[in-house]
Amino acid sequence: MKLLKLVALGFAATLAFGSAFAVPSGKTVEFAGGGEGKVVFEGKVHKDKGLKCNDCHKSPKLFEKEAGADKIKMSDMKAGKFCGACHDGKKAFATDDKANCTKCHKK
Repeated sequence: MKLLKLVALGFAATLAFGSAFAVPSGKTVEFAGGGEGKVVFEGKVHKDKGLKCNDCHKSPKLFEKEAGADKIKMSDMKAGKFCGACHDGKKAFATDDKANCTKCHKK
């Protein structure tokens, strides 16, 4: 019984630690980006700006935590959804400015 509790505790700690550092320093997450090239998300860049995972994944919930769960389109971002909630040209660089495409899209 004690072993089962210990295993369960270890598993819970692993899940908690893993979700806190979903995109660890030096790592990226890549998404298909259509004709403009793949989209590369660097968690460190956002962390360095003072953001935490829950800022986008919990309140307000802009993204699901599971990779591939969101079907993100540029039209959604231009409407203020997903990345566009912050990347509006005021809080962060605008997603609808062609000069910014290569900040996220990589060939």
